[in-house]
Amino acid sequence: MIFVLVIAAIFALIGGVHWYLWRRLVRDTTNPGSGPRRTGTALAVLLPLLILGAFVVPRTGAPFPLQQLFAWPGYLWLALVLYLTLALLVGEAVRAVWLRVPSRGAVAGEPAGAPEPEASPAPEVPPAPEVPPASEGSPPPSRRLFVARSVAVGATAAAAATVGYGTYSVLSGPRVKRVTVPLAKLPRAAHGYRIAVVSDIHLGPILGRAHTQRVVEAVNRTSPDLIAIVGDLVDGSVADLGPAAEPLRTLSARHGAYFVTGNHEYFSGVEEWVDHVRELGVHPLRNARVELPGFDLAGVNDISGENHADGPDYGRALGDRDPARASVLLAHQPVMIHEAVRHGVDLQLSGHTHGGQLWPGNLIAAAANPTVAGLDRYGDTQLYVTRGAGAWGPPVRVGAPPDVTVVQLAARDA
Repeated sequence: MIFVLVIAAIFALIGGVHWYLWRRLVRDTTNPGSGPRRTGTALAVLLPLLILGAFVVPRTGAPFPLQQLFAWPGYLWLALVLYLTLALLVGEAVRAVWLRVPSRGAVAGEPAGAPEPEASPAPEVPPAPEVPPASEGSPPPSRRLFVARSVAVGATAAAAATVGYGTYSVLSGPRVKRVTVPLAKLPRAAHGYRIAVVSDIHLGPILGRAHTQRVVEAVNRTSPDLIAIVGDLVDGSVADLGPAAEPLRTLSARHGAYFVTGNHEYFSGVEEWVDHVRELGVHPLRNARVELPGFDLAGVNDISGENHADGPDYGRALGDRDPARASVLLAHQPVMIHEAVRHGVDLQLSGHTHGGQLWPGNLIAAAANPTVAGLDRYGDTQLYVTRGAGAWGPPVRVGAPPDVTVVQLAARDA
C-alpha cells in the first residue's frame, strides 16, 4: 500500500510540474488554437511519458537496447525539467516586477494606458477605400505576452546551458582530487601510502564501456598503491553490462584493487556481480579484512544487503584484529560511520551521496548523510566521502563534478 502511495505521489508531482511548465512556456506565450499552442500541449503530455519510461522500462526486464532508447531522452528531460522549473520560479519575480513598471510615455500620476482626452471632432471627409489587414497576428504582441515570452526564452536558455554543462562534466570523465589523511597508528614505513578511491560509477543504459575506460585511465594515471571501489558500480545485470565493466581488468596498483557492494548492486544481481568483479581481477571484501603493510584494510557489505540476508557484519570484518594497527574501512554509505566509530576504525572511505549530483540536491543529501563530500572527523574516526565517478539517472552533474580521490595516508611521526 505504501509503495502504491509513493508511486501515486511521484506521478502527481511529475504531472503537476509539467502542468506548470505548460502554463508558463506554452499557454502564456502562444495564441489559442495556434499551431505552437497545439504542439506545445502535445509535448507537455508526451515528455512526462519519457521520464516514466526511463524509470519503468528497465524494471520490466525489457531488452537492453529498449532501455537505452528511453534512458537518454527521459533522463535528460528530467534534468531539464528541474532547471526549467527553478528558472521559471525565479522568473515569477522578474515577471511581477516587469509588469508593474510603468510603460514609457505614461504620465506621472496617471496609469499607463489611460485614455487620451477627447479631441474636437475633425471635419468630415469622404471615406477612404477599405484596406484589408496585412496578415492575422501581425500587430505587435501585448506587453504581458512580451514579458511571458521573454521570461520563457531566458529560463529555457539558462536550463539548457546548465544541463549541457552538467552533461559535459560527466561525459568528460572524473577529475582527480588529492587529500592527505594523518593516522596516529600508521608506521613511518607506510607514510605516503596512496589509495585511489572511486565510487558510484553507475554503469547502465547511459554510461557504458567508454565511461569505464575514462574512469580506469583516471585511476591508473595516479599510480596508486591500492584501489578501492566503494560500491554502486552498476545499474543492471551482468548479461547487459558485463562488456561495459571489462576495462576494470586493466586497473593497476601495487597492492591491487578491492571492491565492496553498494545499494545498487542489490538491485542488479549482487551474487553475479561479485563473481564477475572477481573474474576481472578486483578483490571483493564481503565483511572481510586483509592485512597490508602498515595497516588493516576491511570492507563491509552495504546496509541494503540486510533486506537480502547479506548485510554488514562488522564483527567478521574487524573482530580479532590487532588494535595497535591502523585500520581503513571500505563502506559504501557515510551513515555507516557510527558503527565504524564503535569498532575503533581509524578511517572510513565511502561514496553514495554523489555530492548531491544536481544542485540543490546537496541540501537533500546533507539531510540524509552525516557528510556529503570531503573529509570529516567523528570522535577518533575520520570519514572521507568521494562525490563518485559517474551519475545515477540523468547523466548530469551540477555543482558536484565527478571525481576519483587519491587519499594519501600520513604517519604522525614522519
